[in-house]
Amino acid sequence: MNPPIPPDLSDVLEARKRIAPFLPRTPFRRYPSLESELGCQVFVKHENHNPTGAFKVRGGIALVSKLQPHEKKSGVISASTGNHGQSIAHAGSLFGVKTTIVVPEAANPTKIAAIRTLGAEVIHRGVDFDEARQHVEELSREKGYRYIHSANEPLLIAGVATYALEMLEAEPDLDTVLVPVGGGSGAAGCGLVMKALAPRVQVIGVQAAGAPAAYLSWKEGQAKEAGCSTFAEGLATRASFELTQGMLREHLDDFVLVGEEELRGAILLYLEKTGALAEGAGAAPLAAAVKLRERLQSKKVGLVLSGGNLSLEKLRWVLGSGNSE
Repeated sequence: MNPPIPPDLSDVLEARKRIAPFLPRTPFRRYPSLESELGCQVFVKHENHNPTGAFKVRGGIALVSKLQPHEKKSGVISASTGNHGQSIAHAGSLFGVKTTIVVPEAANPTKIAAIRTLGAEVIHRGVDFDEARQHVEELSREKGYRYIHSANEPLLIAGVATYALEMLEAEPDLDTVLVPVGGGSGAAGCGLVMKALAPRVQVIGVQAAGAPAAYLSWKEGQAKEAGCSTFAEGLATRASFELTQGMLREHLDDFVLVGEEELRGAILLYLEKTGALAEGAGAAPLAAAVKLRERLQSKKVGLVLSGGNLSLEKLRWVLGSGNSE
């Protein structure tokens, strides 16, 4: 099978027209107390304000709205740790498409409840995202469902890239954007837009040190697998993906890793300085900004708060001693 063709800027602009009737722009706000902490101008892109609490819904609507009639009739299936599943379920409810989402056994219960509320069937399978994904591929072949990959989908990437358009339109003279990387759709889309419209902007990807597959693949220039041990389920994958990885290599200026305590500290910092609730992946760019504080001095920095779907259990852990046992 030939690899999918990466989207371009025209695909992003077309995707924005399709999602505009369903999604308002999300805020892109400054917080003086956060700026004082970091020593630079900071603009937070609040993708946690989307209907599903995360940026992925943009891609779900962009893709499902363009399915062929036979694909809509057969239904769609996808693997997810939560936010991608919500996005596909939400789009399925908008366009009358039967949706099945396979999630890991220990998936975030808040996200799983939301997927079910949106009308999707949820199947628990596997210890992590990659095992869930393998089961999806089997079911897709057996049942004839349209398999929606969480990363290797040009229409999905074009849809999520629309948040980067909004960032540039609101603040055209950004210097740096920090964006989380799990499967890589959000970072790939952000890099595409920034390099097409404002190539001076430095785009920095951020991944959990406990799940560094995309980072290692980007750094070494070839697909790598790695361990997966992080509380940030949006960053938790053992593998990199062909389409997004190619785009990351083309468009990212740098890639950094952050530890579990750095992610936890960033969630607390968002709560303290902005009142915003960020999940682990959503807090990763702020964690990186703290780590890169000296490099970012006096810069105009955009942070992508990609999602705010933190479970109560993990919120209690973040607010507590840090002992997850």
